[in-house]
Amino acid sequence: MEKQEKIRKAYAEFVLENGAPPTSVFQFAKKLKVSEADFYQEYTSFESIEADIWLSFFRQALDTLEADPVYQTYSVREKLLAFYYTWIEALRAQRSFAVFSYNRLREATASMSPVAKVRMNRQAPRLLQPFKEAFYDYVRDLLAEGRESKEVEPRPYLADRYADGLWTQTLFILRFWINDVSKNFEKTDTAIEKSVNTAFDLIGRSPLDSLFDLAKFIYHNR
Repeated sequence: MEKQEKIRKAYAEFVLENGAPPTSVFQFAKKLKVSEADFYQEYTSFESIEADIWLSFFRQALDTLEADPVYQTYSVREKLLAFYYTWIEALRAQRSFAVFSYNRLREATASMSPVAKVRMNRQAPRLLQPFKEAFYDYVRDLLAEGRESKEVEPRPYLADRYADGLWTQTLFILRFWINDVSKNFEKTDTAIEKSVNTAFDLIGRSPLDSLFDLAKFIYHNR
């Protein structure tokens, strides 16, 4: 892990100083004073380093939360709010790199057809794929906890898409923070609060669910 962290740090510094990834693994490894063989033991490409950095932001946030005993007492809605706030704090510590990498992702998709963009958004760009997979594991556990606590309504067909909706929300929060120029990113905090509250208003029980239950009851007892 120490070697991976060393490589991640050196890569982030290189791209910020040069405005682009290194031209070759050989040159990068030489600058880092490691052999190519040592590099390839940890990463298969520069893209895999960048993907691991995005994953490390997520892991850092989750490790911070799980180390806090108060977090375990939160409702599911509060846990997701706490995650986003903590995740943004982790991103803030390396904002220059996050902005650089995000803008490269945006440039890479700018020339794509609308269909290709939809497909990429659904599958997640390769740079974000490890982060997406880890995030899905996290929110599926949260959603299961929410079903037990009655915070999440297990609707037929729709419930299977809840995690997808929360991933889309995550990308929205990331994009909002990248573009946020408010003092201390205060508008991002507001965006997080409003988007999470809206999400739980949608996936939680609503008057429509009560109406549906009543209609079903009447149908079966006519």
